[in-house]
Amino acid sequence: MARKRKGRDISGWLVVDKPAGLTSTAVVNKVRWAFDAKKAGHAGTLDPEATGVLAVALGEATKTVLYITDALKAYEFTVRFGQATRTDDAEGDVIATSDLRPSDDDIKEALHAFVGDILQVPPQFSAVMIDGERAYKRARDGEEMDIAARPLFVDELTLLDRPDADHAVLMLVCGKGGYVRSIARDLGAALGCLGHVLRLRRIWSGPFDAEDGISLEQIDELAKTAELDAYLRPLEEGLADLPELTCTPEAAVKLRNGNPAMVIASGVEYGDECWVSCDGAPVAVGRYKSGEVHPSRVFVTA
Repeated sequence: MARKRKGRDISGWLVVDKPAGLTSTAVVNKVRWAFDAKKAGHAGTLDPEATGVLAVALGEATKTVLYITDALKAYEFTVRFGQATRTDDAEGDVIATSDLRPSDDDIKEALHAFVGDILQVPPQFSAVMIDGERAYKRARDGEEMDIAARPLFVDELTLLDRPDADHAVLMLVCGKGGYVRSIARDLGAALGCLGHVLRLRRIWSGPFDAEDGISLEQIDELAKTAELDAYLRPLEEGLADLPELTCTPEAAVKLRNGNPAMVIASGVEYGDECWVSCDGAPVAVGRYKSGEVHPSRVFVTA
């Protein structure tokens, strides 16, 4: 018999303002401990030295993680020109240098090529799978891999500031699967001067903003108290990009049992993905078909 997982049946989102120096997994583990939660996960990994929004899902909210992962995200980052590193950030050894420095106009012109639907090669030190193993593990052993380019949608890439000739501060708004380190590396290559990420901060992710995030110091201070519970946001915030439909209590029972049920609908078309609530509580996510929703995910605690 499988061992029952210990902890509280607590559901919702906690927006953490992640500090530098910790992995995303370490932050999730800290949040799970602080809430004494049975289940936790996060929506989009941040590199250990990156800061900003790490949206942590607890309980039933973990079923909505993919909608935050798929949503647009915004990053503010500093590029260091004149140096390429093994990791495409400041943590890696410098492997090449250049005395060339681009003008502001050069940078602005080069950024156009990185907007829209582009192809991006992930860094050698990344979590992509290569022949069943994480790329970063093979890179640590000194292996140079041929990583295939992957599609990425970039909504916006703009120059925010130019502190000096060696540095540029940029803002990137992109979809799922973007590597800011690759943007910096490829921008430096396009400008002929090389480049890597010096500083990286995720300023928002889907509906979640860094300015609303809680610090790890606050999490430690408020751990296992009602005051920390007050920071938890409803699981339906993870469904903000989907239309909301409503249903009766009788229909809610059917949906939670995985069966199609009639809903009260407006503004949706056949086949649209949506979420259903009953008396303000989330019930299910599914596809709308001829007055019914066919559930793909159900929320058993709300």
